Amino acid sequence: MSGAFLAGLVAGYGVAIPVGAIAILILGLSARTSFRVGAAAALGVATADGLYAAVAALGGAAVASRLAPFAGPLRLVAAGVLLALAGLTAWRALRPPATTQQPSARGGLDTPVRAFDAVLALTLLNPATVVYFVALVLGRGDVLGSAPVRAAAFTAGVFLASASWQLLIAGGGSLIGRALTGPRGRRVTALLSSVIIAALAVATVLGV
Repeated sequence: MSGAFLAGLVAGYGVAIPVGAIAILILGLSARTSFRVGAAAALGVATADGLYAAVAALGGAAVASRLAPFAGPLRLVAAGVLLALAGLTAWRALRPPATTQQPSARGGLDTPVRAFDAVLALTLLNPATVVYFVALVLGRGDVLGSAPVRAAAFTAGVFLASASWQLLIAGGGSLIGRALTGPRGRRVTALLSSVIIAALAVATVLGV
């Protein structure tokens, strides 16, 4: 169970650390309204990550048990998907910044409930998150196993990792918040995330 929880922590930080539009929105909400609103938005992100992790862990474990005879090739495919996600994250970090419109902190997100609901919905719209967790679960079935308690431990680890990082952004204040969401901070966090995901891919191949 502890192994599944630690796997969830690592996976959660791998998906949460890249600072993108949602993180900037959370920081803006904290600055323009209150920490309570920013924290609610942060928990919305963590809830979405936890939901995707739970779906992947519960469904993936069942599928992985049926695909046990193909465990070797399955690990290679899962590792390939993780490496592709790591490469995509690194490429996005190193390419010139695009002038894309970020989600606005306006529009009535001035209460914790509204902020939680809105950011939860925005985060759930990212299909790359579920692809990441499914690949990870299918490739690391030896760690998670098929027991629901292990899936719950994995999900709890993902939620706590995501929540701790997003709450850091929400409560970091102008100094940490601006450092993380500035061009250099976004590049560094994205590269760090790509390293974590690539390490997970290697661990998947090696079965460790």
